[in-house]
Amino acid sequence: MGAAPAADADPIPKDRFAYDDRIAGRFAAATIVWGLVGMLAGVWAALELAAPALNFDLPMLTFGRLRPVHTNVLILGFAGNAIFAAVYYSAQRLLKVSLPSRVLGHLHFWCWQAVIAGASITLPLGITQGKEYAEPAWPLDIALTVAWLCFAINFFVAVARRRQRHLYVSLWFYLAAIIAVFVLYVVNNLALPAGAMKSYSLFAGARDALVQWWYGFGIVVFLLTMPLLGAMYYFLPKAAGRPLHSRRLAIVHFWSLVVLALLAGAHHLHHTAAPAWLAALGMVFSIMLWMPSLAGVINGLLTLRGAGEKIAEEPALKFFIAGLVFYGISAFEGPILSLGSVNALAHYTNWPIAHVHIGGLGWVGLMIFGLLYWLAPRLFQADLFSRRLAGAHFWIAAAGALMWVFPIYAAGVLEGLMWRAVDSTGSLAYGGWLEITARLTPLYWIRALGGVLYLFGAAMCLVNLLLTWRGRPAVYDEPVQEAPPLAGRYVDPPAPASRLENVIGLARALERLGQGHWHRRWERLPGRMAGVVVIAIALASLIQIAPMLLIRSNVPIIDSVQPYTPLELAGRDIYIAEGCFNCHSQMIRPIPHETQRFGSYSRAGEFIYDHPFQWGSRRIGPDLHRIGRRNTSVLWHVAHLRRPAETSDGTIMPAFPWLLEEELDFDRVRAAVEAMAALGVPYEIGRADPAGEARRQAGEMSARLAGEDATYKGAEIENKQIIALVAYLLRLGTDIGKSAPAADDDDRLIIGAGGDWELR
Repeated sequence: MGAAPAADADPIPKDRFAYDDRIAGRFAAATIVWGLVGMLAGVWAALELAAPALNFDLPMLTFGRLRPVHTNVLILGFAGNAIFAAVYYSAQRLLKVSLPSRVLGHLHFWCWQAVIAGASITLPLGITQGKEYAEPAWPLDIALTVAWLCFAINFFVAVARRRQRHLYVSLWFYLAAIIAVFVLYVVNNLALPAGAMKSYSLFAGARDALVQWWYGFGIVVFLLTMPLLGAMYYFLPKAAGRPLHSRRLAIVHFWSLVVLALLAGAHHLHHTAAPAWLAALGMVFSIMLWMPSLAGVINGLLTLRGAGEKIAEEPALKFFIAGLVFYGISAFEGPILSLGSVNALAHYTNWPIAHVHIGGLGWVGLMIFGLLYWLAPRLFQADLFSRRLAGAHFWIAAAGALMWVFPIYAAGVLEGLMWRAVDSTGSLAYGGWLEITARLTPLYWIRALGGVLYLFGAAMCLVNLLLTWRGRPAVYDEPVQEAPPLAGRYVDPPAPASRLENVIGLARALERLGQGHWHRRWERLPGRMAGVVVIAIALASLIQIAPMLLIRSNVPIIDSVQPYTPLELAGRDIYIAEGCFNCHSQMIRPIPHETQRFGSYSRAGEFIYDHPFQWGSRRIGPDLHRIGRRNTSVLWHVAHLRRPAETSDGTIMPAFPWLLEEELDFDRVRAAVEAMAALGVPYEIGRADPAGEARRQAGEMSARLAGEDATYKGAEIENKQIIALVAYLLRLGTDIGKSAPAADDDDRLIIGAGGDWELR
């Protein structure tokens, strides 16, 4: 027999390393700074709906331009930076490695901040792609993709160099989010550049709508939910000093989101021109997500059993608990909103806005504040300046969130019911749009007050973190960590004795399946796990969007639908630049109260030249899809855009007087038409002069305006942007009237025995 090793000998040599938290600290600091910027923009936008005079007739402050600043800065700056801080901090400790590349980390940080700053500047200037949650211009898309790749490389290299064989729960969520967000962002932002900051979506109409909501729902799940869930699974047990309640619940939670989430986005398209079966498919998968999502909430809350003293001592835990409760409410409500009958009432109202914000203010916001309060003392190596201030922030933030969402829920239900209300004769009980809008103003004021409270709480957080940072040591301590290298630490477990040779063996195999032993093996094979995630995402994406992209019959051709004229195309670009799509939809659903109010319902074939689509997701103002048939007066549209209150008493629409002063860039018209032609729009560039065509039509429009009001004679308004915008508005919805199969405005829609809308 060989001699036994010495008692004090270590058979496995250990590596020595230190965690690098400087990048995590920078992202944490950026989180609260950008959070305040985004929240301030949101509060101001909310106040503009209650008091339209706050638009100040300034292009950069109008609601349509300010709202995407609010959403993008909070998604990228507040949530994005917080996620990176959490991942960089927790992944190093879970993998027992230092940050693989400081250079990539710094490039990631500065490139990401440059994207947010660029969006904050360009969006108020009217430079936008016009796609919800994806408004920044194409150069910023490229920069954001580069930053995300730097993040992904750092993460996956860390996984490859790990000194801990099995991947903990949090790492699964991080891994899936990194892969999915990259796929979602790249596909949805495929576009053809038509200038230094201008581009047109590769997809059009109904196809673009499906890709957009595949992306829209997916980005909420994989950017705003999964990374924060991964952070919750790490930081909640750490803060509570308790082990995770159930690994098996986490497995169910994780894989259900990966497999089902990208199949659910089409539920946003109920009763639209998209195929009904796709919306129904999205509804089914949304309902399937119900219980697994709630299982994650239960898993998190049960982890806190026995942590009563910790909850009282640790400010972060209060935010985590409340965030989980809000996540549960949002996860419970989402499938309900995906039901076709509920969607018919709620869609385009304020109800979905309240739903988004109960997740945004409650789940995302409170979780991020909790992360900041837990990370700050550890990143700055100083005690939190004031736990009492953090506790006060919690109650102010919770009150602000509730004060924000409750009146908007009420506004949404009120809108939906008033839109569809009819009198004894079957006519609309509230035919005037402004009659409904006036009822919402008090609720908008309460919402704005809730936003002010939430913003004040965020400012308290900034003060607390800043004073904590001021108490940092002169030199940070970087403790040396020790861990054996991965190679040789573990051996594969022996194969089970049973080979499923009999019923008993099968029963044992099923028992092992239920206990998650199979997943334990996957956790030490990150390449396999990543491959399965990629396959699941690819299959779900193909099932969701391939039918619209590959099956031409899903978008029937209507012969009378023709491309926009060059002037109308320029007007559409102005419409998008001014953010009109944030307030107006262009989708009349086949529902009686909509066809009575707005005209015949919208068909998929009407949008085949719309790059991007403009169906909208909210109606602050009325639907515009048939505005060209309902109101043909050039004078009315010019007056309405110049000073809306002169034509619509009580409107909350901002004024656009600069459109009568800004020159229309006719030289850019050719580039726009050529880009559209490259995308397949049948423009005959060879024998046409787009700029000349635009000038001729502008002259005709100007002559019509002068004929309606002599004060515009000789005003040279044919060279102004407003003429192009009015030309676009007057074109909307007019093509369908030339087609024989199209329904007239007098067509009535009734509910058939099967619950479907039928034409009579």
